[in-house]
Amino acid sequence: MLSEKMLKALNEQLNRELYSAYLYFAMAAYFDDLNLEGFASWMKAQAEEEIGHALRFYNYIYDRNGRVELTEIPQPPKEWESPTEAFEAAYEHEKFISKCINELAALAEEEKDYSTRAFLEWFINEQVEEEASVKKILDKLKFAKDSPQIVFMLDRELAARTPKLPSLLLQGE
Repeated sequence: MLSEKMLKALNEQLNRELYSAYLYFAMAAYFDDLNLEGFASWMKAQAEEEIGHALRFYNYIYDRNGRVELTEIPQPPKEWESPTEAFEAAYEHEKFISKCINELAALAEEEKDYSTRAFLEWFINEQVEEEASVKKILDKLKFAKDSPQIVFMLDRELAARTPKLPSLLLQGE
């Protein structure tokens, strides 16, 4: 059974993960408006991944006899000055999520909740990957200095990462 303190913290993280999805969908819409379909595709796939993270928290809370509490999701920004600025925001957000996951792990240890600490290990490792993948794209954008030619080439590269939900929805047709 989860302590009240741990349950509250897990629910807060679940809601942060939902906000992360919301943020990445907003970034996808921004990139779609710029006709940068590869960037948009990458962000949509990222948003789906964040929904998966939220579902992991949701299921874990219920597996531990807790109650999921969903809160209002704040509206994310919808405009950025450039693709570089959007990825800088994404990178800062991933660093924030990493900090939150680490704080959750510390709380689990403080509460002597070793099951939750073990559950969080996956997220700790996942955040290393999350930060690295966003930073890699950000570094390329900074190097390019928003050069239209390099942004176009990067857009084609990012198109390789596609969201899975649209194809799952089409399977029934």
